[in-house]
Amino acid sequence: MTVRWQADNESDLLVAAQCLQNGQLVAFPTETVYGLGANALDDHAAKAIYQAKGRPSDNPLIVHIYDQKQLDLLTSVIPPKAQSLMERFWPGPLTLILPKSSAVPLCVSGGLATVAVRMPNHPTALKLLALADLPIAAPSANTSGRPSPTSAEHVWHDLSGKIAGIIDGGETSIGLESTVVDMTAAVPVILRPGAITKEQLESVIGTVAFCSGDDNQPKAPGMKYKHYAPKAEVRIAGQNEYEAAQTITAALADDSVTIGLMISEETLSLLPLLPATVPVQIIGSRQKLNDIARHLFAALRYFDDTTAEVIYTEAFPNEGIGRAVANRLNKAAAQVSNSDNEVKKI
Repeated sequence: MTVRWQADNESDLLVAAQCLQNGQLVAFPTETVYGLGANALDDHAAKAIYQAKGRPSDNPLIVHIYDQKQLDLLTSVIPPKAQSLMERFWPGPLTLILPKSSAVPLCVSGGLATVAVRMPNHPTALKLLALADLPIAAPSANTSGRPSPTSAEHVWHDLSGKIAGIIDGGETSIGLESTVVDMTAAVPVILRPGAITKEQLESVIGTVAFCSGDDNQPKAPGMKYKHYAPKAEVRIAGQNEYEAAQTITAALADDSVTIGLMISEETLSLLPLLPATVPVQIIGSRQKLNDIARHLFAALRYFDDTTAEVIYTEAFPNEGIGRAVANRLNKAAAQVSNSDNEVKKI
């Protein structure tokens, strides 16, 4: 049976920490999405994450820490540039790939000689990690391939009955997973875009590259497999609100398929009066990309409870966190490799 704990209840957090110490799985909120945690140094506990999520075993896990001193357990090498990024962005939505120590089980690293580490910027997460006093492996707390969870209710829907408990900390503030940077390369490489942008990274350490393509053995989550997908097919209708509105208007005239719309305020304003039968999620203004990011996964999940067979959405400006939005939308539509973060128009 899965227990639901409250983030503001000290005794609940203590029980959750004890569950982690005992090798059980606990879902908890971070500033990005909810994570599914287990003791990162316990091979059996970490393998249970893969089983609960239905996750491929070569898809690495991100290890969460509350104090940089815990890095001594995870790696023996911290490159100077990595240290600079930690000082600037930790705690925060930035994951760094480092050479792993022998204490980190291979199942945590996806069989690689590296480990992914971050320090979350969320009071509940940091409190839980401190109470457990363990590095905690924690991918997103969802069924593998589904949209990541941004509320406890999303976790409950996917994992109730499969894990010890869920800490309910309300909705997450960022809504997209962390930026992942490989610090073992000569030039640091962004493996997954997130809220910490390429420009922000380069302002601290100089040149940073984007991953040149998918690898048969990915170094970070989200690189190899279809991700973030609702039950309905996702189609990206155009590069801007005008193209999207034209494509959607034509789709509305075709009654051979049931459609849903996940669009901006701007695109909505360009559409004809919509039939009441069309499910719609307005995810914000194109001028406020942080709002788009925060609402994206919840909107995708919404359509699972509708009759929509195809979800039409649009591309968003490929700048700042918009690059991360593009990456997630392309993954949801299964239209992207990591070498191409530009949205591909249908």
